[in-house]
Amino acid sequence: MSLILQIETATTCCSVALAKDGKILRVKEVNERNAHAEVITKFIEEVILTEGLNYTQIDAVAVSCGPGSYTGLRIGISTAKGLCFALNKPLIAIDTLTAMCYGAKRMEGFKGDQNLLLCPMIDARRMEVYTALFDVDIKTIRPTAAEIIDEHSFSDFIGKHPILFFGDGAEKCRTVLSKNLETHFLPDFLNSASHLTELAYQKFTNKQFEDVALFEPYYLKDFIAGKKAV
Repeated sequence: MSLILQIETATTCCSVALAKDGKILRVKEVNERNAHAEVITKFIEEVILTEGLNYTQIDAVAVSCGPGSYTGLRIGISTAKGLCFALNKPLIAIDTLTAMCYGAKRMEGFKGDQNLLLCPMIDARRMEVYTALFDVDIKTIRPTAAEIIDEHSFSDFIGKHPILFFGDGAEKCRTVLSKNLETHFLPDFLNSASHLTELAYQKFTNKQFEDVALFEPYYLKDFIAGKKAV
């Protein structure tokens, strides 16, 4: 049996889920910028206590490890590591873009054939996104990168494959990318801790754990601090 606490904070959505043997028991989340630090511990406590459980019954903590928001990732991963240290439980790291693909395939209205490519996108400000390409079986076709999107983006694939774009970075790119009939968009997609479930269960079963002391978020780019508002 596995009872895994799952944490997703890579985007504006702060989400916590509890899963047992690869099945979601409870999810608590809010899509609100800069709310993560305020609500994450409350959400964790709620999903555990509402199920009539206590912290010591958790078997592992899984966390979305990036790429994504610098601040969001720091909050989620520091919280996960703190719980693992305190409870002496293993830490499971889940790639954010890969987890998004699992979430997209579960959404109502998802339609895909074997030729479809999945393109999760996380907003990285202006016209830049963190993105990768996956086939419909969620195998990596093009690795994760930070990209500035223009009309030539994905030209090597458009025309050969229909591409489904989703995530908080996809909407801002819609005007540029939707000029091609082979591009499609999945509306109302939000990152969720529930998307980590299948991968977290697989890694737990295979004992693919991280070194809690040394593990760091996958930032992809160096942090550049903005100017403080006067």
